[in-house]
Amino acid sequence: MRVGLHESSLHSFEIIHYPVGVLDLLYPRNCVRCGVVSPEPLKYICWDCLVDTPKVEAPFCVCCGDPVAGDVQHDFTCFSCSRKTPHFDSARSAVRYEGAVGEALRALKYDNALWVIEDLTALLLACVQAEYPGMDFDLVTAVPLYPARRRARGFNQSDLLGVSLARRVGCLYKEKIARRVRSTVTQTGLTAPQRTANVTGAFRARLFSRLNGKRILLVDDVMTTGATVNACAGALKKGGAASVHVITVARG
Repeated sequence: MRVGLHESSLHSFEIIHYPVGVLDLLYPRNCVRCGVVSPEPLKYICWDCLVDTPKVEAPFCVCCGDPVAGDVQHDFTCFSCSRKTPHFDSARSAVRYEGAVGEALRALKYDNALWVIEDLTALLLACVQAEYPGMDFDLVTAVPLYPARRRARGFNQSDLLGVSLARRVGCLYKEKIARRVRSTVTQTGLTAPQRTANVTGAFRARLFSRLNGKRILLVDDVMTTGATVNACAGALKKGGAASVHVITVARG
């Protein structure tokens, strides 16, 4: 799959508009943040709330995509990536984990709001087109949950986003090329070193022979310090992947 740079771009918020149909009249849609009826340009996030959600824009680290304050006119690598090169080749996020998008992500993860998947996919797609133009990927996959946690939740939100994104870009999706081999505590509230220790050795690649030389787009919902996606990318690289590029909806 080759990602092309289209006119539709997150940075200009030129996202596909959905027509109002009969179902909208019978079951009105509301913005997840302000409650406005039949929001546009997305289905559950209105224009005003979308604009109010901070975008992740340059300048940022060329490796992990972490934004930096100030006027930086050249490519730079952040201290963390300079000190220890991540296993992933690059990571990019669409928006900050704030505002309407943050609420949509929390509704998906904790309230089973599967209807926001299409909106979040639109943000992922725009970010891929803006940040990975012309890049070739052999397959898309997502950061897996530990089996017990997935059974308790009923789904893996990152997996659903990955399937939806792969369909939009016309790329093969593989669900089981990486797995969590041990349970981990939630990363929420942990320091950066604690997050790294928490997920170290938590992932293992599967289907080793099918990963040799593959260029992988790894999907997750939120990236904070990058410890989780880095550990997963490390397992994929150990399994033979040639490159792993990360894409997330939000940056914490």
